[in-house]
Amino acid sequence: MNTAPAPTIGTYREKSLHAALKDWYAAPDDRTEQPVDGYVVDLVRGEELIEIQTRNFSAIKRKLATLLQNHPVRLVHPIPTLKWIVRLDRDGSTVLSRRRSPKRGRLLDIFDELVSIPHLIAYPRFALEVLLVEVEESRQQDGRGSWRRRGWSIHDQILVGVESQHRFHGPADFAALLPTTLPDPFTSSNIAARFGVRRSQGQKIAYCLRHMGAIEVVGKQGNAYQYARTGVRSHSPQDSCGSES
Repeated sequence: MNTAPAPTIGTYREKSLHAALKDWYAAPDDRTEQPVDGYVVDLVRGEELIEIQTRNFSAIKRKLATLLQNHPVRLVHPIPTLKWIVRLDRDGSTVLSRRRSPKRGRLLDIFDELVSIPHLIAYPRFALEVLLVEVEESRQQDGRGSWRRRGWSIHDQILVGVESQHRFHGPADFAALLPTTLPDPFTSSNIAARFGVRRSQGQKIAYCLRHMGAIEVVGKQGNAYQYARTGVRSHSPQDSCGSES
């Protein structure tokens, strides 16, 4: 393993939430911000590489596929189940208001990100750990935010606390999330109905489970695919890397 003295370039744009989670995870003998196989890794713990990604799995799928060729990798992702929104004035420091967001994250939200890397789940060296967390999100009135936030931009996110950890190590762990009340066979609409989510979310869940090998297509009901649970299969992370777009 190529692990030279820790560089600082990996911390230049590091946000508070990412930094706090790295500190929360770090054990006394861990090495931080280490160069490995051409990439900078958040934490190196013995042979295991720990990478913390607060959003956008698509941005790191090549990195993960490369690292998995030679190392066990744990990807850590936080989902806010409770979020406090703090509005700041244009000066970036004066607090205008603080309120609790009505939106509450849930474990199923991991599929929103997982659609970028479902093929990696079947790889034996890969583990995904989801943290359900409480965060404080500061927003600044600078006119550069999205139209949904009416020009307010996200300034930073601060970790308030970690509620729980959920480790997934292979397709079977994700298949275990499916409700036992699903019909046999079932559709993405059945998944959505049992979980009480939108049909589009049910489609994401079915897509991820199918591409990691946890379920398979067994027929069609009108225009909808019908699925059944299947056995676990493993493959190289390079199997799907070449077709990334």
